[in-house]
Amino acid sequence: MRRQVLKVFGWMAAWLPCMTALAMSPSQQEWTEALHSKPNLDRGAELFRICAACHGPAGGGTVDGGVPRIAGQHASVLAKQLVYFRYHRRWDPRMEHFADKHHLADAQAIADVAAYASQLDPGSERGVGSGALTEHGAGVYARLCRSCHGSSGEGDAKHAIPQIAGQHYEYLRRQIYDAVDGRRPNFSGAHVRLLARLEHDDITGLADYLSRIVRNTDTHAVHEIDSVHEKP
Repeated sequence: MRRQVLKVFGWMAAWLPCMTALAMSPSQQEWTEALHSKPNLDRGAELFRICAACHGPAGGGTVDGGVPRIAGQHASVLAKQLVYFRYHRRWDPRMEHFADKHHLADAQAIADVAAYASQLDPGSERGVGSGALTEHGAGVYARLCRSCHGSSGEGDAKHAIPQIAGQHYEYLRRQIYDAVDGRRPNFSGAHVRLLARLEHDDITGLADYLSRIVRNTDTHAVHEIDSVHEKP
């Protein structure tokens, strides 16, 4: 896993320098710099000590969904979210505080802590729903989400698409409502319009379905409920 994390950042480094000639916002520039940096996982471990106060030492978050699982998430995604919080394109008082330059001095620090968190194993504990609507949720996912987030919610490190498999049920559910209600300004208009099409049972089933997907160590997901799993 450690080698995979460094490989992802190495791939980014191959094409990102040509982007620096383009006009970028400060947030875009810092994210680009973070992805262009070679992560120092030892320094990332030191920086993660602050994160562990909320996310836990293994990055597993809390089963009630108050704090997300970030362990095993793609490093490119984690770096991007830290930049969003840093530049107030995503809102949460705690994260905005800990993503500031007092705690993460520069793009290198963002790269280091994101890479470290991405190679952690969050363990198996995660918050799930009632299970009553998982089959319905699987259908919603296949119809509306699969084309971007992957066959099993594994996301895409190369394009900074989040892995949503195995995330806590309540966290997933809340993020959908937050996006539709305008509390996730980093979401694109197209994404918000897509989520706005979902009814209550769609959201409940979708979040429950995703929360029950077990992540493999290589960050690809395998569903634990055979009856609703769709093969790639």
